Amino acid sequence: MADILPLLLKGTLTTIQITVLASALAIVLAFAAALGKLSPVSPIRWLANGYIEVFRGTSLLVQLFWLYFVLPLPPFNVEMSAFTVAVIGLGLHIGAYGAEVVRGALQAVPRGQIEAAIALNMPPWRRFLRIVLPQALIAVIPPATNLLIELLKGTALVSLITLGDLTFRANQIVQLTFMSREVFGITLLIYFVLAQCINLGMRWLLSRLKRGSVQVSR
Repeated sequence: MADILPLLLKGTLTTIQITVLASALAIVLAFAAALGKLSPVSPIRWLANGYIEVFRGTSLLVQLFWLYFVLPLPPFNVEMSAFTVAVIGLGLHIGAYGAEVVRGALQAVPRGQIEAAIALNMPPWRRFLRIVLPQALIAVIPPATNLLIELLKGTALVSLITLGDLTFRANQIVQLTFMSREVFGITLLIYFVLAQCINLGMRWLLSRLKRGSVQVSR
C-alpha cells in the first residue's frame, strides 16, 4: 500500500486539475451560451442553440474521442495534448447543460424588479449586475453543484485517451498487482471525498450569496 498510494495520489492531482480547469471553462461557456440564447440577435441565438443541442445530444466519450483522434486528421490538422482535450471536452459538455440552468435562472428573476430598475433609468449593464445576476446566481448554485459533481465523475473517461488521471492509475495498479478490491475501494473513496468537497464548497458559496443578498435588501 505504501507504493500504491503515491501513484493514486498522483492520479488524483491530475483529476483535480482537470476538474478545476474544466469547471472554469464550463462556467464561462454556460453564461455565454445562456446570454446568447436570450439575445435578440438571431445569428447569436442560433449559434448558442446549436452549441447547446450538439453537446447535450451527443456522448461525452465520443466528443473526447473526436477531439483527440479526429481533429489531428486532415482537413482539421489540430493536435492537442490529452490534458487539453480533457479540459476542453468536459468544459464544452458540462457548459452546454449549464447554459440551460443559467438561462432558466435569469428568466426566473421577477419582471417587476427589472421594470422598476428601468423606471429608475438604470443602465442595462448595471441592471444586470445589481439586480438580475445576484438573484440568478442563488438559483443556479444547487443545480450547478450537481453538474460539477457530474464533471468530476466524467473525468474518469479521460483515461481512455491515455491521460494518467485517478482511474487510469487505478487500472494500471490493478493490472500489476491484481489487488482489485483494495485499489478500486480506495479509488471510490477518493472520488467520494472530492465530490463532498465540491458539495461543501458550493454550499458555502450559496450561504455567502444569500447573506449578501439579505444585506443589500436591507
